[in-house]
Amino acid sequence: MQAGILGFAKAGKTTLFNLLTRSSQQTDKYTTSKKTHIGVAEVPDDRLVKLRDLFNPRKFIPATVTYVDIPGVKKGGGSEGFDLPSLREVDALIHVVRAFEDPELLHPEGSVDPQRDVESLDLELILADHELVSGRLERLEKARKRGLTPEEEREAELLGKTVLPALDDEIPLRRVELEPEDVKRLRGFQLLSAKPMLIAVNVDEASLGKPSPVSTAEGSGVATIVISAPIEAEVGGLGDEEQAEFLEDLGLSEPSVNRIIRASYELLGLASFFTVGEDEVRAWTIRQGTSAKASAGAIHSDLEKGFIRAEVVRWDELVRLGSLAACREQALLRLEGKEYITQDGDVMHIRSGI
Repeated sequence: MQAGILGFAKAGKTTLFNLLTRSSQQTDKYTTSKKTHIGVAEVPDDRLVKLRDLFNPRKFIPATVTYVDIPGVKKGGGSEGFDLPSLREVDALIHVVRAFEDPELLHPEGSVDPQRDVESLDLELILADHELVSGRLERLEKARKRGLTPEEEREAELLGKTVLPALDDEIPLRRVELEPEDVKRLRGFQLLSAKPMLIAVNVDEASLGKPSPVSTAEGSGVATIVISAPIEAEVGGLGDEEQAEFLEDLGLSEPSVNRIIRASYELLGLASFFTVGEDEVRAWTIRQGTSAKASAGAIHSDLEKGFIRAEVVRWDELVRLGSLAACREQALLRLEGKEYITQDGDVMHIRSGI
């Protein structure tokens, strides 16, 4: 699963990308990179750590999220203002918004206004989508001469009567309620304003722990988190004890980058189940609402094809009792069929006929 990091120039995008993925892409105060960077971050999960400590396995494999750092967005550029091929492929967006003052680094708009920047970037996404949808409708209209298929008719109706009017009204498509079939129909277009978004408000040290200066509409498919990228970079270079003391002084329980990784994981609608043993303790990534049989396919396609049953126990019960055998004795290790919906935090062992 991928999350795209974007924003206007000098908001701190690449600094955040480096922190999330432990990369060392070059950042410069006065120049802007024109390259797209890709990196992977491990999802911090105390549950998995406790299972690791219980089993002491040879391998320990956390869940991961892939991040794509997009060059700074050009205001008014529409589709030309984005690295569209990279952005179309991501499942969610992280908008890094500048909310700090720096007399040596002028904001492209001449002043720091995070709420304005959030609304401006949403408009850029809408303009890019409008261009794509209008082009598709023009092609469908030309195709009417030879006759449209029933699927093309439904597509033309959806785009012309629902999607384009919303974009004309400058409404991001993530806020438009659609039938499940229409959501699937639009998925192939990879429309940018339909993707869920996490707003990372980049503040100075004095503003950490204060309410976000950005407000979003409830149910808009948007979540907000406050960070300070320079402070996070300083925290990342400290040892464990020094880091804990530094965070305590700031009133934080953990580095903000951990919260961003988890928030983006949740924003993607993902969940983790675990497999455990002396060889390996591992987190497997699935979409929320995935059946046990389909979850087995996340491990290996053969397990899904030959699925018989899943042995399931909650991670905390396993840690509390100390072994799978003890969970079985307490009737906490249960058998589930293929229709069982895997829950975030389940520990599973798949029984398969293959």
